[in-house]
Amino acid sequence: MRVKLKGINTVRYPAADGSTVTYYYHRATGRRLQGEPGTAEFQASFEEAGRASSQERGAGTVSWLIRQYCDSLQWKKLAESTRAIGTLNLKAAEAKWGTTPLKHVENPRSRPLFLRWHDSLAETQPRAADNKLAALARVFSWGYDRGHVTHNPIATFERAYGNSRAELIWLPEHVTAFEAAAGPEIELALLLALHTGQRQGDLLRLPWSAYDGHAITMRQGKGGRKVWIPATIALRDALGTAPRRATTMLTKADGVAWSKSAFHHAWKATFAKAGISDDLHFHDLRGTAVTMLSEAGCTPQEIATITGHTLASVNKILEVYLARTKALAQSAIVKLDAHCRNAR
Repeated sequence: MRVKLKGINTVRYPAADGSTVTYYYHRATGRRLQGEPGTAEFQASFEEAGRASSQERGAGTVSWLIRQYCDSLQWKKLAESTRAIGTLNLKAAEAKWGTTPLKHVENPRSRPLFLRWHDSLAETQPRAADNKLAALARVFSWGYDRGHVTHNPIATFERAYGNSRAELIWLPEHVTAFEAAAGPEIELALLLALHTGQRQGDLLRLPWSAYDGHAITMRQGKGGRKVWIPATIALRDALGTAPRRATTMLTKADGVAWSKSAFHHAWKATFAKAGISDDLHFHDLRGTAVTMLSEAGCTPQEIATITGHTLASVNKILEVYLARTKALAQSAIVKLDAHCRNAR
């Protein structure tokens, strides 16, 4: 069946032999379409012109730059969950700034305008305000690297949300209380997090095939980094006795793999049952694993190869956490005593 396409201009020209030649053009872009109406070639040519029209729509504006960024490799290589959150933040930024010409963005005097928008959002939602401005800043940074803008007016800004979780760590008493309240399925999740330092999403997807009896090999969802994690004795014992009821290591009691929401509710219920007063999250186990590895004598470089953090991130975590751990304080004094004895 022939489909009538809208947005086509038909132009007829007389040929030298007296006949009439007909050309077809895409109305929005002025592109000449190839083939004859009703053919696959014509349809493909029309669709290609439509895509070009979409890309050219609003060229030179913030909306256009956001579309270019979301079509880039840098955006596509992000984890799906990261893109989902980023999309919401970019939609909010586009609703406010979409029609703004890029020539206005790259003017240094535009910075106060963006900061005032951030401040107005921060009055009621400081964390959301930070995320929205940070998402827009990433787009401008990407555009600067590729020559679309000559200046990023919000390359740096003071964040409104000051509540950092950097000081929060699972202490031995927290772990003991949680284990006492947890069923075997949740307890295995706790052990995997503590002994691998991986994110919740990666652990929920972790298949048994990633474990060879000695180490876990996996590719992280965020950043795609491949890590090789030798299993501790405690982790080997736990995995050796855990039932293999599905392709994934972590499952519900009925053997069905966890959904993100189901695991969240089960973890939250266990935490409440444990009666832990501190505001600790699953993600805090990742930083806790970094400190455990450091206390065991691992260097930042060794820690980074296991947890998948960048070296800079490991050092930042250690700066905050390790100043508060008694084990390292005691170790430092022992080393100082030894140095003093040798110096006599």
